Amino acid sequence: MGAEVRCAPAPGAPGRAGVLQVVLCNDGRLNAMNRAMWRQLRTVFEDIQRAGTAVRCVLVAGEGAAFCAGGDISEYPGFRFDAAALRSFHEDEVWGALSAMLACDAPVVAAIAGACMGAGVEIASCCDLRIAAHDARFGAPIARLGFPMAPREAQLVMGAVGQTLARRMLLEAATLDAQTLLAQGFLGQVVEADQLHAQAQVLAQRVAALAPQAARMNKQTLRALQAGVPVDALPDPYAYADSAEHREGIGAFLAKRSPCF
Repeated sequence: MGAEVRCAPAPGAPGRAGVLQVVLCNDGRLNAMNRAMWRQLRTVFEDIQRAGTAVRCVLVAGEGAAFCAGGDISEYPGFRFDAAALRSFHEDEVWGALSAMLACDAPVVAAIAGACMGAGVEIASCCDLRIAAHDARFGAPIARLGFPMAPREAQLVMGAVGQTLARRMLLEAATLDAQTLLAQGFLGQVVEADQLHAQAQVLAQRVAALAPQAARMNKQTLRALQAGVPVDALPDPYAYADSAEHREGIGAFLAKRSPCF
């Protein structure tokens, strides 16, 4: 099977239209991210963004029993000991992929099984909604490998898991369980391992059934506010007033029927 990032319509009934599944796959390495996979991840999410409202939800998962165990360490001697090459890896390849995920206007759901370490935590931090198996494990024990987390990536992870857990991951090399991440608010749901993918599909389908333009506007607003853009500087937030989606939602409610977005 090799190493790749795959993207395809989510499996299942026609009702799943609009849900794409992005799968991290590195056979035999618990889906650890190699350089080619980082570049593929960026391309996948740039393509998703260009697709517009045809994509209503993205489900990110790992192949098999793990989400992503971190970076593919077998590649590290080839570039990590040169400062320029190391900078290019983190700033161009890794951050290029993560920023493409963050810029995606379609809602993104992470289905987290097994190991979610380092790069896996970073990828999960880019997702809007996260559901995990009860036996999932989280951390970034890179201090054992003798290097820190790159600043942009550390800022991302700290914003998602909180300062206390980020410090535990990075300074203590702690491995944390799903219940700890649920209590912190990083996870929205924790389910039995054999139910993870089914429940993640239910969640993705529920998101996809909602108003797609409203979801995209919500993501754009939240992203701008998180970046510190003043409310008064946002694009006209009421330009949707006469949109078909707005009229359908209100009309369906008044008619006591399900909306068709």
